[in-house]
Amino acid sequence: MHPNLGSADRILRAIIGLALIVGTFIPSMPLAGATVLQAIAFTVGLILLLTALVRFCPLYRLMGVSTCKVQFHD
Repeated sequence: MHPNLGSADRILRAIIGLALIVGTFIPSMPLAGATVLQAIAFTVGLILLLTALVRFCPLYRLMGVSTCKVQFHD
């Protein structure tokens, strides 16, 4: 599992992921009344945060995309 996320991509994913996760716990946010939307936002936020932390995105791998400047060879 070679990294395929660059620094800017990781930072953006981490910020959006944290915002989605924290947003599900703030009662004044529009998500507060919609349990299904809260679950979706939390799940998407968690996935974004985890992919930022491990520097690997399975969807990027499937599409053959890499934003990582350092290329690893097998």
